Formats: sequence, structure tokens, C-alpha cells
Amino acid sequence: MTAGRIHSIETMGLVDGPGVRTVFFLQGCPLRCVYCHNPDSQAIGGGVEMSPAEIVEIAKRYRPYHGATGGVTFSGGEPTLQGAFLVEALKLLKAEGIHTAIDTSGAGDPQHYAELLSLVDLVILDVKHFEDTRYRELTQRPIAPWLDFVSALIGSEFTGKVWIRHVMVPGWTDTEPAMQQLVRTIEPLRQWIERLEILPYHVMGVDKYEKLGLDYRLTGVPAMDKTRAAELETIARRLFAGE
Repeated sequence: MTAGRIHSIETMGLVDGPGVRTVFFLQGCPLRCVYCHNPDSQAIGGGVEMSPAEIVEIAKRYRPYHGATGGVTFSGGEPTLQGAFLVEALKLLKAEGIHTAIDTSGAGDPQHYAELLSLVDLVILDVKHFEDTRYRELTQRPIAPWLDFVSALIGSEFTGKVWIRHVMVPGWTDTEPAMQQLVRTIEPLRQWIERLEILPYHVMGVDKYEKLGLDYRLTGVPAMDKTRAAELETIARRLFAGE
């Protein structure tokens, strides 16, 4: 049985999928996002080792809180980077009838995409940016792996739902043309998309960088105005709906 490396666990997650969730944050991420609020989860070799069976035991312990709509979410870090472990855990959770979700930036291990997508109920897909140059500026990596994940999803036996999430940073994507780009980018996934969310950039993670002795590359950039972000989210949803 393949072991996984776990950064942390949240037992009463309310924003990581429908209902109340048990959230497993997996260790390791290939991206270096300028606004990452968990930089300590990026290192591949950190975290605590756990087996898929241990994941299921924890999920079952908190199952009474899940209610009719909750379940388990794998977040990160980048959960699909630990594809073999994720597949095994999803199989066991599916056998228990537990709803599952992955919160991903689409920057994982492609060899496991087909199988994990055939097992998971919800994909929460983070859209960092819409074209390669700006994507690289935000993540220090090319957009190609994200596009590969989208292609894998389209060609898979995925029967679940997709939630699209985009972190809006002032001066980066806080415009109506950017929302038009966002909608064009996610159009190939239309048949699965259930929700589109704009998450306003915040500065609550800056202190963590200072404590870890890391440079914060968005120093001086203000938090995204929540009202303006909500307005642009409404615009994006209307564009997606064809209104």
C-alpha cells in the first residue's frame, strides 16, 4: 500500500467542497505561487507519512459531522502530485460511500490522472491565469501542465462536478476583459462545471513568510477589494451563462 505525505488535517472544513468536510492537505507542490498562503507545504519531502487506510479511519471518525452533503477533500500542496497514494485512498473512500473532492492546480503526476478522475466526485480546479507569460510570473512554472490536466479530464471517465476557482490579485486579473479570458479558458469543461468562484487576494499569510524567513513577492500589493471581486465574479458567471 502506497503511503502519502500529509501536511495537515482540518476536521471541520466549510469551504473545501459541499457540506462539512474532512480536509487532508497533502505535502508537496511544484508551483511557487506569489500569493501561496501555505509555503511550508511546498517541499516535497516534508509532512507526516500516512497510509490510505489511516486516511479512511480518520474520515470515518468524523463522518457523523459530514451530514448528507459533506465528505473528504484532498488539498495541498498539490494533491495530484501524490497520484498513486491518492488513487488508493479514493478507492477505499468510495467503498465506504464517502463523497470525495480534490482541490488541485492541475500540476501533478499525469500518469495517475485517468484513474483518479474515474474515482473522485468533485474537482475543485484552480485557474491561476489564462496565458503562459502571466502564469509563469504568478507560479514560476509554465501553464502547460495545467492544460494537460484539463485535457486529461476531458478525455477521462470523470462523471462528477467541477468547481472553478480563481484568486484575483489587484493589477493582474481584476478587469472585465480578464473575466472574458477566464470564461474562454474554462469553456471546454462546461459540461462538468457546477460553480465558478472568484477568491479575493488577501494578505493574511504574509506573517508566515516572515516567520519562515522567506521573501514575499507581493509586498506592497493591497488586498483585493471584496466588493469589486464580487462584481467581477457576477460578470464572469453571466458571461459563462451566455447572458
